[in-house]
Amino acid sequence: MKYTQTTLDKLEDILGESEYVVRYERGTFQSGWCLLEAKRIVVLNKFLNIEGRINTLMEIIPQLSIDYDKLTLESQKLYEEVVKKSATAA
Repeated sequence: MKYTQTTLDKLEDILGESEYVVRYERGTFQSGWCLLEAKRIVVLNKFLNIEGRINTLMEIIPQLSIDYDKLTLESQKLYEEVVKKSATAA
């Protein structure tokens, strides 16, 4: 996977299509992110570079309850790739 703004946008689209809001804020995050599940908000450290943001989203996405049927075809393919990478890393 390439570490570009386009890839980051596509990962954010997966969350957006699943009714999650992605916000970039400053704060003391242990792992660079915070998840407010009740409000469906993902907060990332705004000081992360693009590579850090992509890696963080790839870590978070498999942990969330994503409604696969709500995703566009392109997002479904990327979601499957992210989940597969997560499963092989575990």
